[in-house]
Amino acid sequence: MARLFGIAGVQMSVIPWDAEATIQKMGQVTTRIARSFPFVQMVVFHELAVSGLVQFDAIPDRQQWQNLLQPIPGPFSDQLCAIARREKRWLIPGSMYERDGDAIYNTSLAISPDGDIVAKYRKIFPWLPLESEVTAGREFCVFDVPDIGRFGLSICYDMWFPEMIRTLVWMGAEVILHPTMTPTSDRELEVVLSQANSIMNQCYFVDINGIGPWGGGRSMIADPDGRILQQAGHQETILTEILDLDRVHRAREYGNLGLAQTLKQLRDTNIQFPPYQQDFGSGEVFRDLGALRPPTNLR
Repeated sequence: MARLFGIAGVQMSVIPWDAEATIQKMGQVTTRIARSFPFVQMVVFHELAVSGLVQFDAIPDRQQWQNLLQPIPGPFSDQLCAIARREKRWLIPGSMYERDGDAIYNTSLAISPDGDIVAKYRKIFPWLPLESEVTAGREFCVFDVPDIGRFGLSICYDMWFPEMIRTLVWMGAEVILHPTMTPTSDRELEVVLSQANSIMNQCYFVDINGIGPWGGGRSMIADPDGRILQQAGHQETILTEILDLDRVHRAREYGNLGLAQTLKQLRDTNIQFPPYQQDFGSGEVFRDLGALRPPTNLR
């Protein structure tokens, strides 16, 4: 039986710093998708869709941003689980700020059609310095959709690190779900990276961006051969696609476009890559690089 899976990516604006109103909008959009596109089995939103970006030193009302930091499970995730349960759809609600003790994480969830949280991923590479208040996660995240296949979660800046997506694929991921929130000019580069990650890892790559002050749109879905199946513009858009996970196996078995069998060749090589056999930071490339901080004085 073919492993077909209907997915929808939602490129939308959020109600800044009003999680309750935004979650209500997400629920309305999910209901509309369920009614209009009954083949869709999973709905994916963009990074920090629940709250919008919080610049912790820029909100005058401290209590306002404190209210956006919730535990998981907690009030926000409970509402999102209720949406998934009501519409009987898988829900990837982008990401949200998670408070765990004194730490703040940028966390993505995979919620089943039964309304259960089956996976939780904390962003491993917060974008510095903007996310300096965010603690980096330490664990990679994949989960299974029964009778379909394995999905991996990454968030925004994660995809700039090839090791990140390759590890998810090594763990068996056939589809990478990638909520992002990029309003800056490097969105042009991210479009290239999304396509490159699908090619190098012979997987589907679902990259969903926001719009408005904290998102420049251009969400996209690429297939295991690197073909762009869907690409949005700069307005609110629902991207719908039927993924065929058997195409992932074919690309990995016979190669991209029937040519490059990269994963099998990587499996069969006896090479031990030096950067991963020792302290990564000891590499020559880092010898003249300064501390990780925003450039302030060009010379």
